[in-house]
Amino acid sequence: MEESVLCQWTVFRSLLAILQWWGFNVTVIIMNKWIFQKLDFKFPLSVSCVHFICSSIGAYIVIRVLKLKPLIVVDPEDRWRRIFPMSFVFCINIVLGNVSLRYIPVSFMQTIKSFTPATTVVLQWLVWRKYFDWRIWASLVPIVGGILLTSVTELSFNMFGFCAALFGCLATSTKTILAESLLHGYKFDSINTVYYMAPFATMILGVPAMLLEGNGVLDWFYTHQSVWSSVIIIFSSGVLAFFLNFSIFYVIHSTTAVTFNVAGNLKVAVAVMVSWLIFRNPISALNAVGCGITLVGCTFYGYVRHMLSQQPPPPGTPRTPRTPRNRMELLPLVNEKLDDKV
Repeated sequence: MEESVLCQWTVFRSLLAILQWWGFNVTVIIMNKWIFQKLDFKFPLSVSCVHFICSSIGAYIVIRVLKLKPLIVVDPEDRWRRIFPMSFVFCINIVLGNVSLRYIPVSFMQTIKSFTPATTVVLQWLVWRKYFDWRIWASLVPIVGGILLTSVTELSFNMFGFCAALFGCLATSTKTILAESLLHGYKFDSINTVYYMAPFATMILGVPAMLLEGNGVLDWFYTHQSVWSSVIIIFSSGVLAFFLNFSIFYVIHSTTAVTFNVAGNLKVAVAVMVSWLIFRNPISALNAVGCGITLVGCTFYGYVRHMLSQQPPPPGTPRTPRTPRNRMELLPLVNEKLDDKV
């Protein structure tokens, strides 16, 4: 009887964790698109900077004031030698995500972001000469095919937004690859990651945001109607982006690796559906099919990775791509499906 109750509670906890993760992630994406499209605040660098500031303050409060998470101590030298380069890539990743969201629909942007597994595998193969089982390469075929079909049939296609999303995938993959070497020896959770990287990202992005968008932001501030309610929405998106990191931490501790992978791909489908219901961007039948093929391919890729990680390699055979040894190592360095997205 006690085992049955415990099993039911575990299932309920996992479901609750997934739902709150979906809620925060989809809300942040929709709010960012709303800011760009409905509030006419067309300044992705400034929006990213607001998110970094809110995340810096939030992580400080959680770790230093409320002490809800223990601080992972990093040597001062390592902060500049390891954390700063990661923060630079982290900053580029978030900015490119917001830039793409400024120019293309949520559905298209989320589909392109699903290309990240393919770019990660290719970069690891090119840069590190890593060995990959043929099944890994085969699992990438539906991802690439689905994205090609989606791109060709996208009715609201914008080349600048498409390139920003594509380079965002490369930035995410670069961040993943750099993390294995630069952050070796440190086991960061999502809150400590934000605690160290968000202040650096604010410092990196602050000056470019003021130089490139400062005058436009001032003009918007003096000409936009209901400016204060709009400012509240903009900063609320930053606060929710920080809480998204908490939700990522909770869902990983409440689910298995396979469940996390499947839930992540279903989350993309939920974001696409919700965004279509709100913004009503045109989606053709072939475009929807391409998006579906991409998500199925991502799920299959995650399944193949998981299955290969359970099989010991034959003696003398190079290892397949490194799979996290436990659920803690599945934590993304940034909410990578806004992001994944601070």
